[in-house]
Amino acid sequence: MAAEDEIRQASEQFYAALNRGINGDPRPMMEVWSHGSDVAIMPPSGGIVVGWEEVRIGWEQAAQTISEGQVSQDDLVVVPLADDVAYTLSTEHGQVKVGGDQISIDRRVTHIYRREGGEWKIVHHHTDVSPAFLEALHR
Repeated sequence: MAAEDEIRQASEQFYAALNRGINGDPRPMMEVWSHGSDVAIMPPSGGIVVGWEEVRIGWEQAAQTISEGQVSQDDLVVVPLADDVAYTLSTEHGQVKVGGDQISIDRRVTHIYRREGGEWKIVHHHTDVSPAFLEALHR
């Protein structure tokens, strides 16, 4: 399988894990991420989170905070940089519930992947900040 196809498959696995996570089960997300101290996330709530323990806690909190959601991606662009590093660009679309608020998702997203032990793992997730998401979190 060509690297680009493997990365597309890793991206599909991320979105399957994301959809499980935003519906209460963060365990699949733990499998698609690298567990290194160099992993990072820039979530729709803003800020920067660095290190596996902090990223893991963020996904676990998201699973408790977000519900009744479905997120998919469109316009996936895969850019292999080396045999073991690649990034993707896409747009996310969907909806989730935060508290009692239904929030539409329509944002740009970037992922960086690294091959570890023969598998592509996410090392960075970056989405646009979502004002609607922030408002719902603060209610």
